[in-house]
Amino acid sequence: MLPFSYDLHLHSCLSPCGDADMTPGNIVGMAVVKQLEVIALTDHNSCKNCPAFLKIAEDYGIIAIPGMELCTLEEVHVVCLFPTLEEAMKFDEYVYGQLIPFPNEENIFGKQEICNERDEIIGKEANLLINATNISFDRVYDLVKQYQGIMIPAHIDKPTNSLISNLGFIPPDSKFSCAELKDLSKLHSLRNSNPYLEQCNIISNSDAHYLEHINEPVHFLYSESRDIRDILKALVTNP
Repeated sequence: MLPFSYDLHLHSCLSPCGDADMTPGNIVGMAVVKQLEVIALTDHNSCKNCPAFLKIAEDYGIIAIPGMELCTLEEVHVVCLFPTLEEAMKFDEYVYGQLIPFPNEENIFGKQEICNERDEIIGKEANLLINATNISFDRVYDLVKQYQGIMIPAHIDKPTNSLISNLGFIPPDSKFSCAELKDLSKLHSLRNSNPYLEQCNIISNSDAHYLEHINEPVHFLYSESRDIRDILKALVTNP
């Protein structure tokens, strides 16, 4: 098994809460500077900056995973990662149809900019991306699997927009086998109160909205190869 430094929860300038400097090129560039090996772009309810992100990362030899931070009907945030850009964009199309339509007000929520591989702004998303979708949490696992992807409940230790904070518990019939913590020091207490987590791989990502918040190469995953499918498999294979 090969070790790979990672950060699998990053927001670009497409997320209204993302800094304008979080262009696909700048994200990849910072990952190179920080010597990260695997990164994922996970904007709120959208994959539309993934095409540029993957192209730039390929040029720099970085393993880039197309993804999304889905906001469920219950406003639970879930990181969804896909093996190919094609599957990610199909998922993007489906999710956009499930997004509660509400025009984005840039002066209130922030810009939602779509970039090309030269970091040029080629469009803006009109509907507010941080809204909830009509997709309930209990549907996410099977839905993402239809697009060959995996689901990872996001920052489950946070007091807002997390599985535990919003639902109050982990549904015992859940199917996910990987969960994200912001602060790994909370893992022991979370496992004590949520035994379901004993069967899960636990990862920690930056959830970066600013370049300087992208993780240093301090967290590692272990995969059979550099292939994205092997990396996704490693994330969800029970420890």
